[in-house]
Amino acid sequence: MESTSLRTYGGVAGEDRQAERRAQLVEAGLELLGARDGDRNLTVRGVCRQAGLAARYFYENFADRDALAVAVYDSVVEGIAARTLEAVQSAPGDARAKTHAGLSRLVRTIAEDPRKGFLLFSPSLDNTVLAERRAASARWFAGLLGLQAREFYGMPSTARLDLLAEMLVGGLSQALTSWLDGNLELSEEDLVEHCTEVFLAVSKIA
Repeated sequence: MESTSLRTYGGVAGEDRQAERRAQLVEAGLELLGARDGDRNLTVRGVCRQAGLAARYFYENFADRDALAVAVYDSVVEGIAARTLEAVQSAPGDARAKTHAGLSRLVRTIAEDPRKGFLLFSPSLDNTVLAERRAASARWFAGLLGLQAREFYGMPSTARLDLLAEMLVGGLSQALTSWLDGNLELSEEDLVEHCTEVFLAVSKIA
């Protein structure tokens, strides 16, 4: 159906209604994928039931459940990246302030909505498509961290810096996984503070 043929109904344009339905489906997907039991209930029927929409609206937006899973994952990653970068850029110009601001915003986002943390980090989420997405996003975050370090410290791009960025991103992911699972008994403030110290210590050997 051409977008121009979508009619206005109840004062809401067809394109807007479709966007609202898509947002409802993405939210429903996050509710299921972000549960502690992973994607066990991520079926088209389950998602539609969670969203309160008919199946035809699912297929209006997504080819299958994997397409929805990718949309949910990308939405969470993009949102976290945008909020974290905003915090870093708004912080004072010293390394500690920027590192602490970025980590604080990241951890706060996950603490406010643990579904996002379970989606990004929980090892119990057994989904091949999302496993591939996680690997790609980890590389992307490592690249973003390396870029921020090069711009802030004025250092060249090296294999050593790439390695350190990969280790920091991987280590942070594991720490957040343990924290969400309750295996790392730290307050949110202590978690941010300790991670900040680790990031700053690594920056000195980059």
